[in-house]
Amino acid sequence: MAACAGGPGSWSENILDYFLRNNQITTEDGAEIIWYHAANHKSQMQEALKSAAHMIEADVLLPSDGSEHGQPIMAHPPETNSDNTLQEWLAEVVKSNKGIKLDFKSLAAARASMPLLDIVKQRLQCSVWMNADILPGPNGSSKVVDANAFLDTVTSFFPDVTFSLGWTTGWHPEKVNEGYSWTMVKEMDHVCSGLTQPVTFPVRAALVRQSCSQLLWLLKRSNRLST
Repeated sequence: MAACAGGPGSWSENILDYFLRNNQITTEDGAEIIWYHAANHKSQMQEALKSAAHMIEADVLLPSDGSEHGQPIMAHPPETNSDNTLQEWLAEVVKSNKGIKLDFKSLAAARASMPLLDIVKQRLQCSVWMNADILPGPNGSSKVVDANAFLDTVTSFFPDVTFSLGWTTGWHPEKVNEGYSWTMVKEMDHVCSGLTQPVTFPVRAALVRQSCSQLLWLLKRSNRLST
């Protein structure tokens, strides 16, 4: 596999521009970007690295049992343990030409991860997204990653990284589900107004239709924003 190659701005570069520049897609169309989600365990990670995916998404948390000396691991709740640490995951991913999206499940996980990412940053110059759910959203939990602390933690190491900032959401098949409210998108706009980095918003697809006005308003606030 070819290793990542790019200039210092690759971490904040629009992924369409990045993959076009490297001849991995043919048109400026987000539908061309292939994702591999939840590449957490070693078997999933290896499958993702061998796949045609352009971007690999994985989840980072701290183990519940104090194993691995408090080192971040790759798992999605309700799982709390994994056969893969972030350090091991990065050691493999830097050998590839894949972009990555890391979804941090807590502020503590983000803080523990930044020094590990800092070690490999010169070898990991593909598109990099840092994700966290920082605001409560439709039917979502109020347990969020503190927005200001998360942004400060990441930018203290990587001032030009692309942020992926989301809302906690839920879906109830037996009842009417509310969409993203004006209050929710205005809160997100307030968080993003002081940022200079690109920001993308992960939204629950089933809630987009009833939230078009709100989400379009948010996206029009800056040309740095996307979803």
